[in-house]
Amino acid sequence: MHDPYPNQASGLRLLKPAQPVRVLAVTSGKGGVGKTSVSVNLAVAMAMAGKKVMLLDGDLGLANIDVMLGLQPSRNLAHVLEGKCSLEDTLLEGPAGVMVVPASSGKQHMAELSQVQHAGLVQAFSELSRPLDTLIVDTAAGIAGSVITFSQASQQVIVVVTNDPASLTDAYALIKVLNRDHGIRRIQVLANMATNATEVREIYENLRRVAEKFLDVTLSFMGSVPEDEWLKRAVRHQRAVVEAYPNSAAAKAFHQLAAKADRWSLPQGARGNLEFFVERLVHRPAAGIPA
Repeated sequence: MHDPYPNQASGLRLLKPAQPVRVLAVTSGKGGVGKTSVSVNLAVAMAMAGKKVMLLDGDLGLANIDVMLGLQPSRNLAHVLEGKCSLEDTLLEGPAGVMVVPASSGKQHMAELSQVQHAGLVQAFSELSRPLDTLIVDTAAGIAGSVITFSQASQQVIVVVTNDPASLTDAYALIKVLNRDHGIRRIQVLANMATNATEVREIYENLRRVAEKFLDVTLSFMGSVPEDEWLKRAVRHQRAVVEAYPNSAAAKAFHQLAAKADRWSLPQGARGNLEFFVERLVHRPAAGIPA
């Protein structure tokens, strides 16, 4: 289909020298598995390690990153898409200098945006001048259009699961849609709220065994976050556990996960700044993205 806004995406190539940005989508088959907590703490742990990190609230229907961090945005992504402000105007500073792009509740999903709004999104990201190492997208839960869109646009997809039958069933359904319908062939699995090492291994093996039998997908075990009362306390106090309780078991796990994610190789030919993410986000090839 002819792109009526060809200069928007191509303009991204001309703005800045190559500086590949690592883009991670954190998602889950169902709500209640701690997906947003994982996104927040991964972002803060990476920032504590000296990385320049942006955290994008990709749940355009039920945004909650600002609530989890006790932030009070006056502008959000909806205002950007409506042309009322720039992306720079929405940025909030989170713990350790994490740049937070808040979304709003009750707004339409990314997959439902018009072509004009897509072009506006490209322009918004292309105008962002801040240096960046990693972009973490906290998607909605389930198989909504926005989840697929953000997952396709990202270089790595992290699926958060718990040892709950509904979580495992819904995680498999999500992986099936991402793989069969959208060509995503590599997915990272993160076990959350785990009580012991045996349970962690069972969570991963249950998913891997079924997925690799029926799907053309390779699952990798990213790691786990233990059940931790300090993490629950941090959530109640609207803080990241890695900042509030750095010696807790959960905080140590997030630092290990952040270090592992930072070692993942960037895709061959990854380009500068946010061009890689935005072009994939807007154009969303129907056959999926090469793994």
